[in-house]
Amino acid sequence: MPLPIKKQFKIKMLDALILASLSVTSAQAVTINDAEKDIERLEVTTQKRVQAIQDVPVTVTAFSGEMLEKLGIQDLDVLSEITPGLVIQEQSPNNPGFVIRGITSDSGSAQAAPRVSVYYNGSDISRSRGSYFELFDIERVEVVKGPQATLFGTAASVGALSVTTRKPEQEFEAGLTLGAGNFAAKQVQGYITGGEQQIQGRLAFTYRERDGYIKNIAEGQRDMNGMDRIGIRPSLRFTPTENLTIDLVYNYEKNDDSGTSFKSRRFAPTGGDTSPYTFVEASGSPVAAQLFGKTDLGVERTVKDLNLTLNWDLNEVWSLNSITAKRDFDSLEVFDADGTQAWFLEFAEDATGKQFSQELRLNYSSEKINSFFGVSYFDEEGSQRVPFSTEESVFLACMGLLPVKVPCINPNGSVNILTPALTAGKLQLLPYSGEFQNYGDNSAYSVFADVSVAITEQLELTAGLRYVDEDKTSRYGSNFANSVLAGVPLLPVASTAGKIFSAQASDDAWLPRFNALYRLNEQANLYATISKGRRSKVLDVGSANSASGVIPRVTEVPAENIRNYEVGIKGNLADYQLIYAVSMYYQNYQNFQVTQQDSAGNFYVENAGNAKNTGVEAELKLALTDQLDWFANMAWIDAKIDDNSSNGQLAGNRFRLQPEYTLGTGLQYSKELSPHYRLTSSVMYTFRSDIFFEENNKPVAGFEIAQPAVQLTNLRFGVENIDQDWAVTLYASNVFDKQYLVDAGNTGGSFGYPSFIAGSPRLVGLEFRKTFM
Repeated sequence: MPLPIKKQFKIKMLDALILASLSVTSAQAVTINDAEKDIERLEVTTQKRVQAIQDVPVTVTAFSGEMLEKLGIQDLDVLSEITPGLVIQEQSPNNPGFVIRGITSDSGSAQAAPRVSVYYNGSDISRSRGSYFELFDIERVEVVKGPQATLFGTAASVGALSVTTRKPEQEFEAGLTLGAGNFAAKQVQGYITGGEQQIQGRLAFTYRERDGYIKNIAEGQRDMNGMDRIGIRPSLRFTPTENLTIDLVYNYEKNDDSGTSFKSRRFAPTGGDTSPYTFVEASGSPVAAQLFGKTDLGVERTVKDLNLTLNWDLNEVWSLNSITAKRDFDSLEVFDADGTQAWFLEFAEDATGKQFSQELRLNYSSEKINSFFGVSYFDEEGSQRVPFSTEESVFLACMGLLPVKVPCINPNGSVNILTPALTAGKLQLLPYSGEFQNYGDNSAYSVFADVSVAITEQLELTAGLRYVDEDKTSRYGSNFANSVLAGVPLLPVASTAGKIFSAQASDDAWLPRFNALYRLNEQANLYATISKGRRSKVLDVGSANSASGVIPRVTEVPAENIRNYEVGIKGNLADYQLIYAVSMYYQNYQNFQVTQQDSAGNFYVENAGNAKNTGVEAELKLALTDQLDWFANMAWIDAKIDDNSSNGQLAGNRFRLQPEYTLGTGLQYSKELSPHYRLTSSVMYTFRSDIFFEENNKPVAGFEIAQPAVQLTNLRFGVENIDQDWAVTLYASNVFDKQYLVDAGNTGGSFGYPSFIAGSPRLVGLEFRKTFM
């Protein structure tokens, strides 16, 4: 019988330690230089001022850009593997999911607010379909846990991910990285910077391409889960005086990834099986070009981002900060939701978004008092169009709605198209299509203040407060005609026949935080936090049938409120040879919002009642020798909806996408082979216990919508030329070629046809890097 999860976890931790020991003896690890090793000395700006992490009275994990490069981390989901309390799920660039301490932010609806703040160069880009970006030429990444409304705005109801890109420098420098790997992977990345005393420039770029790792035997389709991504980032820095710095950054990214490998386990592709890890036969819709605007399965996505940041030191204690940002995204994803060769559940998602934000912040810094005061404005317009396509007889057969039960797919893999028989030979095919649309216009004004006071040399107290006033407009439309064979719309939709229903609402809230930091000595600090987070109420507009016809259906889902209580300790020993951080937290949710999907494929938000979340997080970094460093990040979380009958069918269920246990550990090793050459290597091991992909926690059509515990290992091994500043590195991710799922259930699950998405197999490759100075 299976071992209890806690015993499994102990065994996995033992495996990790054995693997680490083997890695030491085989020298498969790499060190980082002093600036990277002493991660606590990084200049983080979590509290809107430069501080060592050890002095920040909240739980924050930070990585320098150099460390990300040494570990070969270029994707957000890989970053989450070594960050306690963070899970990032990437189905595609159009559909990332950000999870902090069990709370997921991944809704594509224009009517629902994000839960996790994603910040890019100080501006909020949290809207799901526009929040993915490539990790290239990065200065630092900060992951802040717990409600952070004062620091990061209203979307930070459970935490924030903040990414800062590298800025121009006066001295000339350039770098180029070339890479190639299996599945025809290609990579080109680089940067160039330089300038004069008062103006400097920088240009960074990235291009990554890789064939899909799940073969698609359907004619005219690319293999699944491939990537084709390009990014370019020009930036300028103006320093007209020594007290004034102005940064202008433009970021452009374009994605043309192949389709996501939704795979059915009810019907096998022709000549295949139902394993999610073998080939698929996803042909999509024959009328995709005119209905979806794209013939093949996959993602076409463009993001444009412009950011203007001003930092002005008014005098020795006062400074002014201004961040003006504009971001647009346009994303079209075509997907085969049923995961079979049948023309059954063919969908697309066409999402667009435009946003503008402005923040003004006045900072005060003295020996005993540090504070900031400010105002901000945020405005966004979003839309989501979801077209649907099927063949009528195939849909009715697959859903079991024909008078005679006939399988829609035969054992030999052929599809039963019954239209000729049902129309007495008059028609060969009966294409059917329709679409949903939802729109959201949101604006928010905020006033905020935060004050930290050094009561004594040991004790520092912080209090912060944000007031936010929001206005929302939600709109909805749908267009579904009656089916020829069924006489009614194939999806249970009250079609608005092209009309757009609309509703408006406003909301406001006061969001405080209180922190205490106590310095035990120069090496260790204790801290405690009480904070409030909030996900604003959802104005859900739909349609309903009535005696007088189709009427608007307007539902206001109450705002989700979070109370967070947290204590922790951060410190170092032996002059930073050991760096550690441990935190414990308790979170209480009222009006816990969950995203559900109805039988028509519509996503909606409902109130699941109350929920609780308890957890422990720990980080360790140890310099074992001058050449060898070890790091480990661990988390335990117990996140559930309260087991109370008033919470309905979800009572007692675990939060989706959140493992109970996570562990990320690694070794970094560096050794000079001669005065000119250095050996570098690293190993990274991650463990995650089982997860549920849906809040329902129950099987669909007899299939578990879950992923058992999974272990992954990544390796890097390289040689550097110290004098000429070049390096060649061999890398491998998922070294032992473990099979695991990225997601399950999905849109097909709401029709009784859950689909399953395979994670990446073993990827290997070679990189060449050269720096010019």
